[in-house]
Amino acid sequence: MLLPSIFGENLFDDFMDDFGCPAFPDVDKALYGKNARNIMKTDVKEKDDSFEVDIDLPGFKKDEITMHLEDGYLTVSAAKGLDKDEKNEEGTYVRRERYAGSMSRSFYVGDEITEEDIHPKYENGILSFSVPKKDKKAIEDKKHYIAIEG
Repeated sequence: MLLPSIFGENLFDDFMDDFGCPAFPDVDKALYGKNARNIMKTDVKEKDDSFEVDIDLPGFKKDEITMHLEDGYLTVSAAKGLDKDEKNEEGTYVRRERYAGSMSRSFYVGDEITEEDIHPKYENGILSFSVPKKDKKAIEDKKHYIAIEG
């Protein structure tokens, strides 16, 4: 069942409030705007030698998540769809809130990082990995003089 939306806003967001269900604060909307449900909630913790990253991906299976490293950018993507042939024997859906679709997020990790440096683990709906800090190469302070003729 498709729910109508106008400019990305779901017309049925307040539908359940009419039935006396408690209202939850719109924390996600305040932080992320209209597309709050399509954003990977991410925590990044800096340690002495690395950055620890935790990404919430509830409801995804491990094979629905990919990580790609290119030109110093690490991209995490996740995609899933609801089974179109799924039938509910007890009736039709009035509201569906589970996410179906794709999302991705990119992080700049630097050109020194390779695939072997990142060891992701997916457990209980949370993708965790660490990105090591690489020592930046010291910039040589060479003075390049130009010869003046004459």
